[in-house]
Amino acid sequence: MLFPHLGGVVVELVDRAAAGLTMHARARSTGADCPHCGSASGRVHGRYMRRLADAAVGGASVVIELLVRRFKCPTPACRAVTFAEQIAGLTSPHARYTPLAREQLISIALALAGRAGARLAGVLGLRVAKDTLLRLVRAAPEEPAGEIRVLGVDDFALRKGDSYATILVDLERRRPVGVLPGRDAEPLAAWLKDHPEVEIICRDRAGAYAEGARSGAPQAQQVADAWHLWHNFGEAVEKTVSAHHTCVRTAFENTVPAAPPTSDDIWQTPPPPASASASAAGMLDVCGRERRLVTRTRERYTAVQQLLDSGSTLENICRTLQLDRSTVRRFARASSIDEMLAKATNRSTILDKYTPYLHQRWNEGCHNSAQLHQEIAALGFAGSIQTVQRYLRPFKAATAPPARRLAPRPRRIVRWIMTDPGNLSADDAADLKEIWASRPELDAATHHVRDFATMMRELQGDQLPAWMERVLADDLPALHSLINGLSRDIDAVTAGLSTPWSSGQVEGQVTRTKLLKRQGFGRANLDLLRKRVLLTP
Repeated sequence: MLFPHLGGVVVELVDRAAAGLTMHARARSTGADCPHCGSASGRVHGRYMRRLADAAVGGASVVIELLVRRFKCPTPACRAVTFAEQIAGLTSPHARYTPLAREQLISIALALAGRAGARLAGVLGLRVAKDTLLRLVRAAPEEPAGEIRVLGVDDFALRKGDSYATILVDLERRRPVGVLPGRDAEPLAAWLKDHPEVEIICRDRAGAYAEGARSGAPQAQQVADAWHLWHNFGEAVEKTVSAHHTCVRTAFENTVPAAPPTSDDIWQTPPPPASASASAAGMLDVCGRERRLVTRTRERYTAVQQLLDSGSTLENICRTLQLDRSTVRRFARASSIDEMLAKATNRSTILDKYTPYLHQRWNEGCHNSAQLHQEIAALGFAGSIQTVQRYLRPFKAATAPPARRLAPRPRRIVRWIMTDPGNLSADDAADLKEIWASRPELDAATHHVRDFATMMRELQGDQLPAWMERVLADDLPALHSLINGLSRDIDAVTAGLSTPWSSGQVEGQVTRTKLLKRQGFGRANLDLLRKRVLLTP
């Protein structure tokens, strides 16, 4: 049958107009059953015309004008004196769309939300308002969660820095099964108490989720996600590298690059004096004074640490110093001022790649800033002439000092340390060996990283205690702080390094949820977003 949903009616007339098709129809049956008592009735009380929007035909919108009969109920005790007939598969009480059109609109609304969905529906011949689409989504029934054995838990931002929610994912069936308000322990514990069949809970290292899992599902094994462990490890390594980066930078500046430019004479110039080295390190400006950025960083670090020692909270420090919370948190968590100065002074500039050429041309006798600016502009430099003038201002002698060898940025060094040695290029491996030679602490940190990676890759969680003892034996404060955190969650961390379960699927669902959230242009309440997360295929 071409139109199976019209099998219960007789189409008497079809009108075609510019607005679309209009079908005039009536019920095929001679009577109807009372929806309240179930008694059959053939006594017609009256008739009225009902309009239903149907799925488009050939791109044209379709409206069904259905002649509906109202019957009298033959049962005196029935509370319904009269009732309107309903056509199976075509009508339902108070509906303005046929089931087929309703299913199409719900699918469109789940995929595109309100405004975009209304535009697409109009193109497909289903004229509908955006608010109607949102109401259809809210009214759509949810599929039961069923039995869940392995559960993934993670949070996502409704409004970053302000409000958050929690997503729950069935890792075996690879689909979300719940969205909870907030990221606190209580909602998760309440949900878990309704699902006592959960055996494994994969989560990040957030304390709230750990507490919620313990109180809501004490029988379940908690698994700390391996990616979050690796990410936390990377943050600790970055703090370690930042703390030693000044020495790394000094070591690189006092050595000659492996592949100097064509004019070798500029590399044979004696090393610059100590003051020039300090300026090159980014601590001083061209006039020999401490840079304003360095001074401001020192002042903020001192002020934040003094307020912390006096017992002030981060909120009070934010109000006192008029700084953003993330800035105050960064200064509060820094282990030393050197860690903050490493980040402040290791910022690349657009002139860095052209400094060897400037030194070469200066030593060749070209001391004209405008001429040098034109030459490097032809090579691709997009900065102003003032940038070139500020850089050349300290060059008082006839011969410019050697162009300093730029040390790798802390994050680049972290990437080298955290990368499988077999995947490093020869140049990166050589630079990393040079860094190890200058700072044995970074050599020790690299060995600890590779041992941890082996544990994580080979699922050797039983070796975690011995690895933690080796880390504590070295002078690596940032890694010691990480070990203290792992010790408080040792069972979940060991399980994360011993089982194949992880939160990878959950992170994918979080990314998908962010897409659905942004399609709502920030106007979707949690109940609507929850429906779209759970029902969108």
